[in-house]
Amino acid sequence: MTPAILTVRKAGLPFQTHEYQHDPTVSSYGLEAAEALQVEASRVFKTLVVALDSDMKKMAIGIVPVTQQLDVKALAKAVGAKKAELADPKQAERTTGYLVGGISPLGQKRKLPTVLDESALNFKTIFVSAGRRGLELELCPTILMELCQADAVAICR
Repeated sequence: MTPAILTVRKAGLPFQTHEYQHDPTVSSYGLEAAEALQVEASRVFKTLVVALDSDMKKMAIGIVPVTQQLDVKALAKAVGAKKAELADPKQAERTTGYLVGGISPLGQKRKLPTVLDESALNFKTIFVSAGRRGLELELCPTILMELCQADAVAICR
């Protein structure tokens, strides 16, 4: 049981978990999940941690489809920062409590401003990491937004 799963269970909201055998040689965790679960890759979202305004203590979360790249300028604007850059992987792990490739937007050690790419709203359900490689949560994007207190904004390029 991961903190992400506990968060959704505690809220009493509908979700499903999906487990698959993670291949440690794979570099694209999200595309691996889409293939293993046999779902459209555009429904699988990755959770990215960014540092804001060159301040290593100020951070935010961007949740984008695994088929896209995060537009860090759009994310910075969405959270009221001047600039953003992807956080160092070790910093992301320390901040969230999860390992890279298994960072979930839910159940993180520290609550961070969170933005979900608006493309998620095109789907009845989406997939996000459940807190470890090889484990995904499937839930309604509006439920994810509620649990993360996230805004839906175009943050892909």
